[in-house]
Amino acid sequence: MTHSDQRTISILGATGSVGLSTLDLVRRNPDAWDVVALTAYSRVDALIKLALEFRPKLAVIGDETYFSALKKGLAGTGIECAAGEEGLLAAAVENSDLVMAAIVGAAGLRPTLKAVRRGATIALANKECLVCAGDLMMQEVAAHGALLLPVDSEHNAIFQVFDGENANQVSRIVLTASGGPFLDRSHKELGGVTPAQAVAHPNWDMGAKISVDSATMMNKGLEVIEAYHLFPIGKTQVDVLIHPQSVIHSMVEYIDGSTLAQLGSPDMRVPIASCLAWPHRMETPAKRLDLAEIGSLTFATPDYERFRCLALARDALEVGGAAPAVLNAANEIAVEAFLAKKIGFLDIAQVVEKTLSKCDMKGPQSLTNVFEIDKAARRIAQSYV
Repeated sequence: MTHSDQRTISILGATGSVGLSTLDLVRRNPDAWDVVALTAYSRVDALIKLALEFRPKLAVIGDETYFSALKKGLAGTGIECAAGEEGLLAAAVENSDLVMAAIVGAAGLRPTLKAVRRGATIALANKECLVCAGDLMMQEVAAHGALLLPVDSEHNAIFQVFDGENANQVSRIVLTASGGPFLDRSHKELGGVTPAQAVAHPNWDMGAKISVDSATMMNKGLEVIEAYHLFPIGKTQVDVLIHPQSVIHSMVEYIDGSTLAQLGSPDMRVPIASCLAWPHRMETPAKRLDLAEIGSLTFATPDYERFRCLALARDALEVGGAAPAVLNAANEIAVEAFLAKKIGFLDIAQVVEKTLSKCDMKGPQSLTNVFEIDKAARRIAQSYV
């Protein structure tokens, strides 16, 4: 590959699991990629180490208290340093061919929108962009000619087998869910679950917050909302199926009775590579799928009584307006409280449900509205904690 064939990439959220997996693929293809910007929230040592290795033009730390440490660590390298939200926005508008939007939480909203407004190709790993501001975000994507490539393994699977040219021939999409670590526990047994147990995901290596969301199945609920915004389908055309082996990542059913599925070993580098190489493919070190070794694949309908969070998410999508943003904010507060051992596992759904019943559901008209809704919902959720 000649130097002129190199593509440029900015990675927002470089020290998280998606960011590190992305950089692992970049590291394996050094001639293919030139890293333009790297950001992190507070892992300043990790960011410095990555910046020294990949030599971006710009390195940004979200938490301004670490700015001097970042500057000191990169002194004399010629790498620009920035901090805070202004820094994150600067990273988003750096001219790069691809933006990996992997900042977790509502903090990723503004930088991702900035990248959308410059018409960038965005590999989207941030759920909140579509959960909290789906209608707004998709309007902006259309208005600025941006391209969204979904990084989530489920949405990426759908993206690979969804016939976008003939969306009217799709009868439904099916998101698969591992069911998390508590699939076989009764409702009563779930009451005594500890944070350490909830964080131990059977198949995927994820951060604490996402692992808890997987255990409550809120993760899948948020993905249902995302799928509705990402693909031209109706709210009732998204189904969820429990599939503990995490081999089939999702499916698309067509009106003729055909169902197309994408399969692979549970390794985030596969969907990330799909986004990096799109519309082509690239090699990854992911373990090759050996179906004979796996032997059997099993499926079950989710129990909406046991996994109350999944039901709440479906309701929020149905209600629309501010409901998904409220759901997300309340869940973040509840999960944080659970990880800090302030509330029990089953209380997560209760806090979310009570918050939803107390909030105004008028839809956000702007990003500022989204943040106002988010703030109000957090305050109410905190009072229930």
